[in-house]
Amino acid sequence: MGRLRRSRTHHARRDVHRAARTRDRTKDLDQVQDDLLYHKKKLQVQPIDEEKPGLGQYYCIECAKYYESERALATHTKSKVHKRRLKELKEGAYTSQEAERVSGKTAPDNRQRGVEEVVSRFGGSVDVSGVKVVQAPVNGVEVDRAPLDL
Repeated sequence: MGRLRRSRTHHARRDVHRAARTRDRTKDLDQVQDDLLYHKKKLQVQPIDEEKPGLGQYYCIECAKYYESERALATHTKSKVHKRRLKELKEGAYTSQEAERVSGKTAPDNRQRGVEEVVSRFGGSVDVSGVKVVQAPVNGVEVDRAPLDL
């Protein structure tokens, strides 16, 4: 009887796992949406390619994956993985504009606001019947306007 093999012997397999993750990676949502918008007909009818599964004839556009047979593709379209991917595609891809808007890096909205808009923004009703509105001076002369009727 020999000694027991020591545990934790897979510590140097990091590169193998990383390569497998990279190999199994599929297209991101924004790439799939571009395919659906611009290349759908081209992807539905593809030339025969001997290096792809099923000679490249059975392709799921939403999941960006080739299948070996019509039956395998039909089984896939009924699967939960495919249905989840369809749901993600309906929501839309996360764009850089959306990321900038969320982080507050968009250009400020510096337009002039009316009295009604300012009052409604602060969530109250303010009596502005006697408020005198003065326009910015034009050529050094102030212009008065009539009070607002709210």
